[in-house]
Amino acid sequence: MGSFDFITLFFLVAAVIIFLQLRSVLGKRTGSERPPVDPYSPREAAPEATGKVVQLPRRDGTGEDISRYADIDAFTKAGTPLNDALRRMSDADPNFDPQEFVNGAKMAYEMIVMAFADGDRKTLKGLLSREVYEGFDAAISERESKGEVVKSTFVGIEKADMVHAETKDSEANITLRIISQLISATYDKSGAIIDGDAEAVSEVNDLWTFSRDIRSRDPNWKLIATESEN
Repeated sequence: MGSFDFITLFFLVAAVIIFLQLRSVLGKRTGSERPPVDPYSPREAAPEATGKVVQLPRRDGTGEDISRYADIDAFTKAGTPLNDALRRMSDADPNFDPQEFVNGAKMAYEMIVMAFADGDRKTLKGLLSREVYEGFDAAISERESKGEVVKSTFVGIEKADMVHAETKDSEANITLRIISQLISATYDKSGAIIDGDAEAVSEVNDLWTFSRDIRSRDPNWKLIATESEN
């Protein structure tokens, strides 16, 4: 009996000691504990769960917010005359995106080249300035008066580089150097080829300048000047 009481007392003392040690460690408060979580209360998802990151505006040396020029800086090197001109254009028209402009200009280039070959004045009138349209119309009229026909196949645009941009008052002008490939031949009224080649692909090098009134609600640009570098 005495032996049993001694063993019982031994384990009881050991249990008390272990309890006091655990309490001394687990029961301390450091002041940085998170409040108890109510599993039924609405909670915001953690940033890593949503994938959303809040970005603060970046500043350059002058304290200017440069994040709004991200598209321009990705398009052309910051600090260059072209980059500066495009930034001024963006200041006047916050919706301006240089890469979107180039993509649209390439589409317009193909439409204009093919419309001129086909004598499609209606399409040309919507894409050209009055002065350029008059020049194209005169060339088409002369061709028609001679009974000549142009047959063209547009192969594609190899390169379209922006070489100049400027904003004068409300007028934005952008010049592109466009290198395209075209199959084109001009036939006289008897059907004989008098210019070009009906099978060979030729390279065409052009400098085209597009313009837009940035105060206008009309987002379309029009061709205001053409120059061939061939």
